[in-house]
Amino acid sequence: MEKAIKLSAEVANALKAGKPIVALESTIISHGLPRPSNLEVALECERIVRDAGAVPATIALLDGKILVGLERAELEAIANRDDISKASIRDLAIIVAQGKSAATTVAATAHIAALAGIHIFATGGLGGVHRGANESFDESADLSTLAVTPITVVCAGVKSVLDISATLERLESLSVPVIGWQTKEFPAFWLNQSGLQIDWSLDTTDQIAQVMKSQDELGHGQGIVIANPIPEELQWDPQEHDRVLQIAFKAADAAGITGKAVTPFLLGFIVEESKGRSLAVNLDLARNNVRLAGEIAKSWSRIN
Repeated sequence: MEKAIKLSAEVANALKAGKPIVALESTIISHGLPRPSNLEVALECERIVRDAGAVPATIALLDGKILVGLERAELEAIANRDDISKASIRDLAIIVAQGKSAATTVAATAHIAALAGIHIFATGGLGGVHRGANESFDESADLSTLAVTPITVVCAGVKSVLDISATLERLESLSVPVIGWQTKEFPAFWLNQSGLQIDWSLDTTDQIAQVMKSQDELGHGQGIVIANPIPEELQWDPQEHDRVLQIAFKAADAAGITGKAVTPFLLGFIVEESKGRSLAVNLDLARNNVRLAGEIAKSWSRIN
């Protein structure tokens, strides 16, 4: 698979020089936002990484090549082409072999970034255990990927439409450390609090970098989750959040939506019912995560 990976000149030079690098996913560009704001947000996230003093490495597949670091024309292709599918790890070999194009999920991005030698990855939210997973067995590949992939993922927790408690239990079973950024309460994506406590909290990016180094030296092989709550002033109003979620759950029941179809239905319904507020908060927390990841990347670079 490494032969299928093409590094941009900027990323290749940064890796060689030991400069700070932040990996970014591409699914939010192709599938998460409408055009043309999707391209604008992608460029903004890369700009935030640069402003933090790091090199952005947006990851995607174009015409059978895995690209780590996208040029402007490649970003535009991911944002505008209609043949861009969504790839998790299980899809990568098939897409490469068939010369097709895809945006990468959290799991695929983490896997590719680690193969390329990148240690920090920023995303909006982590996938998790879906509600009703005791019947559907529906669990994001993000979790199993982090169990075997040495990368630090900065996220705003998991979406409240998922089973947050079960997700934390699963991460514990997989021996994936979950560290709160200046908090011991796990965030709930749109909200900065979930009501669920986590064991560890760190207050500086230098501390996070030292944990990353210790993790590598101990040979664990797992990733690390940095749970970065959205600032309180930017979060979705909790009462409005709860109201919309209840309506969404009732709509799913009324429509007879079950199994793996539930979460995509809920997310689409919530954007509509909230009149775009959920999407606006999504973008704010993504910016917040990218900014923190850039600072962590600088701390990591200083000790390696």
